[in-house]
Amino acid sequence: MTKFLLAVHVIAAIVAIGPVTVAASMFPPAARKVLDAPDGADALATTRLLHRICRVYAVVGVVVPVFGFATANSMGVLGDTWLIVSIALTALAAVVLAALVLPRQSAILEVLTAEGLTADGLTPERAGDRAATVRLAMFTGIFNLLWATVTVLMIIRPGSTTGA
Repeated sequence: MTKFLLAVHVIAAIVAIGPVTVAASMFPPAARKVLDAPDGADALATTRLLHRICRVYAVVGVVVPVFGFATANSMGVLGDTWLIVSIALTALAAVVLAALVLPRQSAILEVLTAEGLTADGLTPERAGDRAATVRLAMFTGIFNLLWATVTVLMIIRPGSTTGA
């Protein structure tokens, strides 16, 4: 049973968290492309799609910790330090995604789809919108680094008695 739970946990992480990290990373440059050429319908459609991927797969990603807890319980490692740190970092990554990345993506999309968006490119009043994409990129990078750290901890499992 442990191997099944672990397999589902890993597959869920790849299928759910992978698309969020990629789509979230692609969103800021795609939004900047729309800001630079607001008449590009394809670029705007791309930002909408990337945001939808992030939202949907974030919800699907709830499966990852559920099966992670089941796997850890089955392996008897719920009290191990590497796992506790991984759980804390996973919770922090979820907070970063839910509180910092997704709302900022939504806000940027609102600006990009606002009435009266002209084709003059990056005017001084649009510079604040561009800065918002830079801040979003920073929070997305933090989210991705948290997940990378969790992945490394799950593989290396420092101090684990179950072997690596």
